[in-house]
Amino acid sequence: MPVSRRDFIVRSGVALAATLAPGRLLAAVEKQTPAPAPLSRWADVRAQFALAPGYLHFSSFFITSHPRPVRDAIEAFRKALDANPFLTVERGMFESETANLQRKVCEDLAGYLGGKPEEVALVANTTTGLALVYHGLPLAAGDEVLTTTHDHYVHHESIRLAAERAGATWRKVALFENAASASVDEIVGRVRSAIGPNTRVLGVTWVHSSTGMRLPIRAIADAVREVNDTRAEKDHVVLVVDGVHGLGAVEEKVADLGADFFCAGTHKWMFAPRGTGIVWANGRNWSRLRPTIPSFSEFESYMAWQREEPPAGPTVAWRVTPGGFQAFEHQWAMGAAFRFHQQIGPRRIAERIRTLNDQCKAGLARIPRVTVHTPRDPALSAGLVAFEVEGLKPDEVVARLLDRHVIASASPYRVSYPRLAPSLVNGPEEVESALAAVRAIAAA
Repeated sequence: MPVSRRDFIVRSGVALAATLAPGRLLAAVEKQTPAPAPLSRWADVRAQFALAPGYLHFSSFFITSHPRPVRDAIEAFRKALDANPFLTVERGMFESETANLQRKVCEDLAGYLGGKPEEVALVANTTTGLALVYHGLPLAAGDEVLTTTHDHYVHHESIRLAAERAGATWRKVALFENAASASVDEIVGRVRSAIGPNTRVLGVTWVHSSTGMRLPIRAIADAVREVNDTRAEKDHVVLVVDGVHGLGAVEEKVADLGADFFCAGTHKWMFAPRGTGIVWANGRNWSRLRPTIPSFSEFESYMAWQREEPPAGPTVAWRVTPGGFQAFEHQWAMGAAFRFHQQIGPRRIAERIRTLNDQCKAGLARIPRVTVHTPRDPALSAGLVAFEVEGLKPDEVVARLLDRHVIASASPYRVSYPRLAPSLVNGPEEVESALAAVRAIAAA
């Protein structure tokens, strides 16, 4: 009769210390972790980050500084791993399917996402999530993947590589002529017009890192549903969303957006450990995928290997979660970041980011020789503000801001703009200082 990894270890005579059972490990980590600080004031929130003083940090969306609760959780798990690496990983990952620490992380994430733990796959970043989805979809010759001209390199490349392997085609369309003046009707209308008879997948990005445009994903999902209502199920269009710059910056629950697959790194606006991310989908959509990487999260795959037969049942999120040895202390500490957000309050966070970005857009718009490319409408923008200074290249603007100790960034696209991204590590006075720096550069 096949045996589980746990049975095999016991029969091999390895005595696993009870103190390292997942529940007790979590209790030990919590004991080593200081109690959460009060976060009622924005100054208290800012104090959780160990950012270098003397700079104004307006590029935290690129890769985050870990707030103190996340640093503490990483350190506690690291100490456990350094003290007893075999027992910690064996008990944390392979003791049983229900006690797997990855499952505990998914429980912490599910409430924030508005879904269920079994709907979440853990990945290393947005890039990995997108690749797993596109390569997992059953694309075939004659199928088309539709995407936009506004998406990031990794989204386009995930589509291109998957389409080439399947013999499918892919096509890019523009959803608007000018981000700053775009409307929901224009965007949704262009999506509806672009979907062709062979389109099987639509790939879009929730918040564009190129211009700061925030797409109306719910309205796009409704348009896709209307198309699907006229088609046989095998010809339905699947909606894939790169959500990395919306997750943690706006209030909408991921599960309510209407996406079939939602991919996002969590080491940006969510302040989660670096090298962590998620893919969310409901059970019906997970069953569409073919796994790409062996999983350490689903016991059925392991037991099927022992039986020398394919895993039973449909594909589930656990089966798609990549296995292999990883930076477990980072992955297991993801929940601390989501709890940090919940403690502050998602609505309060979204309102703060919206207020700071409204201040930034309005201030930039008043500066001569400066053009703002991000929509002023909060419903079509989030935490990124893209602009340009007449006569200066984006990298020149970023360099001159850095000379004034303002950390900005340039968007990595064919048409590039400087970007300021006010977030929870900033306050209104810092936004005004950044605006003063742009004003001085534009006047020079």
